[in-house]
Amino acid sequence: MIAFARDRRRFLLFGRSRRVDPETHRHRAEVLLESLLTLGPTFIKLGQLLSTRPDVLPPAYIDVLSALQDDVPPAEWAEAKVVLEDELGGPLEDHFAAFETDAISGASLGQVYRARVDPEVVADGGTAGEDGEGAIGTDEPPVTVAADDAGREVAVKIRRPNIEELVNADLRVIKWSLPILLTFVDESRSFSLENLADEFSKTIREEMDYEREAAMLREIRTNFAGDDRFVIPDVIESHSGPRVLTMEYVEGTKINDVEELERKGIDRTRLSENLERAYLQMIIEDGVFHADPHPGNLAVTDDGRIVFYDFGMSGRVDSFVQEKIVDFYVAVANQDIDGILDALIEIGTLSPDADRGVMAEVMEIAIQDARGEDVEQYRINQIVGQIEDSIYVFPFRLPKNLALVLRVATVVEGVCVTLDPEFDFIDTATNYLTEQGYREETARQYVRETGQQLRRTGESLTRLAPKTERALDRLDRDDLFVRIGVEDEGDVFATFAKRLIYGMLLTMSLFSMGVLYALGAPEASVVAAVFSFAVSIQLYRSFREPRTTRVKPQFTRQNLRQRRGEK
Repeated sequence: MIAFARDRRRFLLFGRSRRVDPETHRHRAEVLLESLLTLGPTFIKLGQLLSTRPDVLPPAYIDVLSALQDDVPPAEWAEAKVVLEDELGGPLEDHFAAFETDAISGASLGQVYRARVDPEVVADGGTAGEDGEGAIGTDEPPVTVAADDAGREVAVKIRRPNIEELVNADLRVIKWSLPILLTFVDESRSFSLENLADEFSKTIREEMDYEREAAMLREIRTNFAGDDRFVIPDVIESHSGPRVLTMEYVEGTKINDVEELERKGIDRTRLSENLERAYLQMIIEDGVFHADPHPGNLAVTDDGRIVFYDFGMSGRVDSFVQEKIVDFYVAVANQDIDGILDALIEIGTLSPDADRGVMAEVMEIAIQDARGEDVEQYRINQIVGQIEDSIYVFPFRLPKNLALVLRVATVVEGVCVTLDPEFDFIDTATNYLTEQGYREETARQYVRETGQQLRRTGESLTRLAPKTERALDRLDRDDLFVRIGVEDEGDVFATFAKRLIYGMLLTMSLFSMGVLYALGAPEASVVAAVFSFAVSIQLYRSFREPRTTRVKPQFTRQNLRQRRGEK
């Protein structure tokens, strides 16, 4: 925390702001990464969350922490077995036909094993992409899983033993550390950090609740019933509980294994489009979404269907946020920069005080980059230089209900670009909005609002003439008064008064120091000198206070090309 503050201001709490080169930021980020790995499961999750928060950390931190995978050694099988048998209420052999005791995946909060259940075990119903009979939300009864004599293969997710106590202790440490950190950051980052702490505490507790995960999985699976582009595993209710989740085991190729996908002849561009469309549907239409789409949680079957794993991190979007996200995407599709900024301000992610001129240029470059077009490096340098020279308070902040949405958008865009470096994220979103009628509805709404505005303008014009006549009559009778109010949003008068007081105190203390020294009181003159020095610092700080906003734009595709060594 001290290093982070030292990178932003020369003397921690005062002094002129500093610019730190990317190499220093990267070094700090690597030290932070090692610390998070050492601190254990809770802090690994915190690092993953921080890697999706450009409103909190500089780009170098985001780049380093994005490599933090939720991949830690699994707990001892003997300890995991105790949790499993305690949750299911009986010996392992009574519930599974076979069980592999070597974990296939070790995560910070849980670990996954492969097993087999008896052929007659009742499950929720068909996988998304099939006919959906017996799925939650229908009137059909649950179906009995058909399988051979060896049983049906499943994945069993078991919460780590004693993880609750460890998480609670770590959350207390984070809660106690937050007030210290907030003293070193500006107001906007303070807003984001407080939201981050609340969101993290809520998210990690939800992720440990496997009953909630099962409910979210069932709901999302129902929303995609009948869509053969996606596979969502079903839940084995009889073998699940708050600490154990048993699901259908679906095998597939990891979605970022480009060489294997190419070998199997799978269309990677189509795969990217399907992935983006799936998340657009979840966020814009369904209001419930899988919020952890990193490559470890996405796979592809041999026939090109996308498999979703691990619904522990999932979220909901309310209707207001859905509406504003649609407005944002429609504005992006129409390349309406003012509409984009208005949507960001209304949804609460952009400060109303941000410099719209600078932010408009940043948005233009971001859209150009998202479309896969080459961004002229001189334009990036020009804007970043302009930002560094005149902007100090970070204008972006993330409300609690948008943090997971941003995570999804960021990670999905990265996965799509990995599959197809020329993938046009905006074009796919535009086509989706057009097909679903959102752009047409937005146009109709604009026409309605314009008609209402014209009607109100006409009504105002009919009332203007009488009001003008009354004002002229009062002017003719010398009975017209003008009231003027001075707005001082920048606290100019307060700043001027503060500097005036500091100047007077400095003059008085310097005069006192000279008089005391001349009268032979060196100890008193030293006190006056110290006071003069303190006042001088405060006066200096009053002239160095920031006035505008600071931002460092992120260029996902540009960063990808740099990492690949492209010119």
